[in-house]
Amino acid sequence: MTPQTDPQAGAAVKAADRAHVFHSWSAQELIDPLAVAGAEGSYFWDFDGNRYLDFTSGLVFTNIGYQHPKVVAAIQEQAAAMTTFAPAFAVEARSEAARLIAERTPGDLDKIFFTNGGADAVEHAVRMARIHTGRPKVLSAYRSYHGGTQQAVNITGDPRRWASDSGAAGVVHFWAPFLYRSRFYAETEQQECERALEHLETTIAFEGPGTIAAIVLETIPGTAGIMVPPPGYLAGVRELCDKYGIVFVLDEVMAGFGRTGEWFAADLFDVVPDLMTFAKGVNSGYVPLGGVAISGRIAETFGKRAYPGGLTYSGHPLACAAAVATIQVMAEEGVVENAAELGASVVEPGLRRLAERHPSVGEVRGVGMFWALDLVRNRETREPLVPYNAAGEAAAPMAAFAAAAKANGVWPFVNMNRTHVVPPCNVTEAELKEGLAALDAALSVADEYTE
Repeated sequence: MTPQTDPQAGAAVKAADRAHVFHSWSAQELIDPLAVAGAEGSYFWDFDGNRYLDFTSGLVFTNIGYQHPKVVAAIQEQAAAMTTFAPAFAVEARSEAARLIAERTPGDLDKIFFTNGGADAVEHAVRMARIHTGRPKVLSAYRSYHGGTQQAVNITGDPRRWASDSGAAGVVHFWAPFLYRSRFYAETEQQECERALEHLETTIAFEGPGTIAAIVLETIPGTAGIMVPPPGYLAGVRELCDKYGIVFVLDEVMAGFGRTGEWFAADLFDVVPDLMTFAKGVNSGYVPLGGVAISGRIAETFGKRAYPGGLTYSGHPLACAAAVATIQVMAEEGVVENAAELGASVVEPGLRRLAERHPSVGEVRGVGMFWALDLVRNRETREPLVPYNAAGEAAAPMAAFAAAAKANGVWPFVNMNRTHVVPPCNVTEAELKEGLAALDAALSVADEYTE
């Protein structure tokens, strides 16, 4: 689709937004939202005709890009047949979506509880774990994000938690492995893995194993920096959970549905959790949907005992119809395979070449269509390009980098001292090369802040 210019319409959209929309995670008077006129595939554009390659996939959810015609048609057909229905009934779209998801989840995660998104999926997974075990505490990692609702944000291990953290949510944080910025003075991945597992088991011992309901981990942390865990770590966490009777919850809200070149990132590590949360890519974000995939032993707890939780829109027919169509498109068009192939053949070598050219790139890490560049002032000391949780003038280097990326036609996903490369999973090789070229130009701006 060719973008059409209509600055007057754009101004009206912007004016209404500024007058009435309250934006997430923002100081309302300090933001300047772009008025978006349309989107298709891997691109979106504004009312002035400026087109951007979306290297954010929305918020890492448009795994099949914008406006896929088969998913749009499925939503239209479902709306014509049945726009909505209460969750207590068996509805074709809901049943089929659950079946298709269960076919792809690892192990025996065969029961699907639908939510409206990822945060409430995490909320319900924790509730299930607490009821199943009769224990109150939850362990989760620093450098993590699990959602913005009250329990989910307390489980989160980044600064977005701070304003809402009462210290009374029953959450204990620990350090997960991250060799580039190791908390364990490790020099190899094996050391990092072993020491991280030792630290976790010590945390369990000192918190009291009999008080811990669940360990909640992002299979591959997303907004915290796309830190792929070292070989053996998730399997080691699985063993600790089994040893102490703790429910193992994997958060696949961001990593799931093709993002890593597998249907679920858990498949990369041959590990099966007790509960797994999902959202975002399940239907490419076309209609809000999330859920919890539940193992047999957790489901059995609620076989003859009512689960004390639910949502009015659990398994909404429009959202589920979009999920059915999205999963079918992904299977028919080889979207998961595309993410794996181009991630290995184009993204990884392209980013590593950028690292060779730009002193601001400290580390390249990722898999599939799930990558991050850790930006630094000094490669030797690994001092971040901006301080932790920087704001205002302290964040200026990242703001300058982001502005340069946009000026070169790519919309970046920046967070603290990182830029993420997370395009749609069905992105083309030509689009990736276009985006990498834009990042190359933008990184020259970041380089100006290096020592």
